[in-house]
Amino acid sequence: MFIVKEIQTAAYLFASILFILSLSGLSSQESAKRGVLYGIVGMIIAIIATVLGQGVEGHVYIIGAIAIASVIGIMLARKVEMTAMPQLVAILHSFVGLAAVLVGYGSYLDPTTQNLHGAEHTIHLVEVFAGVFIGAITFTGSIIAWGKLDGKVPSKPWSFSGLQLMNLSLLIVCIVLGVMFCGAEGTSGMLYLGIMTAIASFIGVVLVMAIGGGDMPVVVSMLNSYSGWAASAAGFMLGNDLLIVTGALVGSSGAILSMHMCHAMNRSFFSVIFASGSGNAKAGEKKAIEGEVTSLNHEEVANLLKEAKSVVIVPGYGMAVAKAQYPIYEMVQTLRKAGKNVRFAIHPVAGRLPGHMNVLLAEANVPYDIVLEMDEINDDMPDTDVVMVIGANDVVNPSAQDDPASSIYGMPVIEAWKAEKVIIMKRSMSAGYSGEDNPLFYKPNSEMLYGDAKASVEKLLSSLKG
Repeated sequence: MFIVKEIQTAAYLFASILFILSLSGLSSQESAKRGVLYGIVGMIIAIIATVLGQGVEGHVYIIGAIAIASVIGIMLARKVEMTAMPQLVAILHSFVGLAAVLVGYGSYLDPTTQNLHGAEHTIHLVEVFAGVFIGAITFTGSIIAWGKLDGKVPSKPWSFSGLQLMNLSLLIVCIVLGVMFCGAEGTSGMLYLGIMTAIASFIGVVLVMAIGGGDMPVVVSMLNSYSGWAASAAGFMLGNDLLIVTGALVGSSGAILSMHMCHAMNRSFFSVIFASGSGNAKAGEKKAIEGEVTSLNHEEVANLLKEAKSVVIVPGYGMAVAKAQYPIYEMVQTLRKAGKNVRFAIHPVAGRLPGHMNVLLAEANVPYDIVLEMDEINDDMPDTDVVMVIGANDVVNPSAQDDPASSIYGMPVIEAWKAEKVIIMKRSMSAGYSGEDNPLFYKPNSEMLYGDAKASVEKLLSSLKG
């Protein structure tokens, strides 16, 4: 038995190292595939070490459940499009939260828990209460995030007078319930645990409902952090060291990513996660949009590209929906062969998920050296002949800089309007995910190219090659 325990400990240590290497690999596009591989191998080792560990029974049922879940996971992964990946990530976070809640209830009802005494018993009850609290918020918050990303829930922030006071009051009630729960005899604390679960579930709904669509990438990242802390709490409840370490890695890395994204969007980290105002809009009327929308046909846009020396492409969610990354890269190759300087400009929150555009471009084998971040490209905009905005909206909206009444005011954006010519490829004049109209469409140096992004790029490619 001692040898089995030592082998399991060694396996957990090795898996933890692989998880750390996985996170390190995911920090750059060049090493991302290797990072994913480390994570897969680490998880396989962790599962085998746990299933074959000391005191584990019912192997047939465990292996059967793993097999069924694996088949479901493979089917989902093969079926879900890249455009729906943010929704999938959000709903998977909800499963982690629900798992933490169920583990908490199971751990509390476990006879072993009732046999604990003194400080050991109190500490374990605190672990249970905290784990269920975090898990419930993660569960319902992730479901609302999935609904917003999938268009089933309005993206505009839900707010009313006294929202923050209500959230604070509910938090205080949960703390009081926690004290009563820890002081309850036997399993009589189930009532307090159940009431807290309902309140925490409501808090999860309110927190995400109060966050606007423009900040949803931060929310997805933050829910990833919550799911990590929920998993870590489950590890404490189960006494599983690897689950504690893995959850802490996910939780801390998700929090750091969220802070970086908030910085990139000029948002307060705490105002976003506590839903105290996801936007920086000030009171007052929005600036009236001046100008007239004009459009070009595909042949005219192709002629502009032929004459241009420098071209910058700004991709957005519309590119993902149209699956236009492949013909776009083919067009880029054609332009580069003609001696033109072509680069991509990526906003930190373009799309619906952190790194969404980077993943799509990597999928099309676009070289990393021509994919630049917003801060790297903005200074070059005045010297750029043509900027092609493909399915992007909020990330190139001038209102973020010059309209204090805009909900995205203060968010750094790609300054496409500073180029000599801007071509905006969209299906229609619809607003962005934040719900804000875009004055860029009305500027004198901007032209619309209506239609499906993929079909439009293929027509442009045909003209460029002709």
